[in-house]
Amino acid sequence: MASTKSAASGSKQNTLAARIDLSGVGVHSGKPVSIALLPADADTGIVFNRTDVPQDQQCDIPAVASSVGATALCTVIGDPAGVHVMTIEHLMAALVALHIDNVIIEVDSAEIPVMDGSSEVFVDAIDNVGLVHQNRPRRYLRVLKEVRFDMGGSWGAFSPCDTTRYEVEIDFDDEVIGKQKFASDLTPDVFRRELSRARTFGFMKDVERLWAAGFALGSSLENSVVIGDDNTIINTEGLRYRDEFVRHKTLDAVGDLALAGAQIIGCFRSYRGGHKVNALALQALLSDHSAYEWVSAEGVGSYSERSEMIRVSAPTFAADKS
Repeated sequence: MASTKSAASGSKQNTLAARIDLSGVGVHSGKPVSIALLPADADTGIVFNRTDVPQDQQCDIPAVASSVGATALCTVIGDPAGVHVMTIEHLMAALVALHIDNVIIEVDSAEIPVMDGSSEVFVDAIDNVGLVHQNRPRRYLRVLKEVRFDMGGSWGAFSPCDTTRYEVEIDFDDEVIGKQKFASDLTPDVFRRELSRARTFGFMKDVERLWAAGFALGSSLENSVVIGDDNTIINTEGLRYRDEFVRHKTLDAVGDLALAGAQIIGCFRSYRGGHKVNALALQALLSDHSAYEWVSAEGVGSYSERSEMIRVSAPTFAADKS
């Protein structure tokens, strides 16, 4: 197996070149959390494992659409009333955007640490250890026709495209945010430069309500962009991007759609979306067997070389499509 210090595209599956250990707090639980990202064999997929539960309750939780248990303010996989892992989206976004196919994630709490509210820490840690190319072909989920999911005034839609592309639009009544749109093909470099540093955000007026509901107990100005009651950004350093809000919503979408079980070749568009819309749009796509196919990039340099793509059966770690 060949190793590299940069996240690579191409025909072969990838895993981490070395173990990664990180710690922080859960943005919703407020509790300290430690995670370990471990290299994994080819065809393992991305798998979470809770190390803090009794041994007879420990189980692998695959990061696929059929594992989603809740989408209130974050994405939860596993059994919300039992063994589960929440707030996985920022880590998942980094993994899929940097083309990591196989990794085991051990976590000693029910929540992935929020770090600085973005994916930057995860990206830096992955880039620091590098990747290993594995001797198995990468698989992709290619969108074959338009599939749209509507929920009130929000919607998410997939359409055929020769690249992995996101077109995300948000529309807030708040004048600090207002209407914003981000549109771009997704590559490792685009993710690092344009999305990875975009932080989660919220409104000071919502804090007490969220606390009462058991959310945002670990939220702070160190891991969130906070909009005050006077419609100003409270964080002294201001924004990292002029349109950081829509970039973070795009980052969330990248992480949520990683639960397809493989990188998607197609365009995802959304309007006033969020975790629930992302999850239900993905569910709508996977429930229509004529809307997608699994393909392999075996023997080619990039998935964009459409003529060289090979149709394959669904990977064993893919989402349940029944």
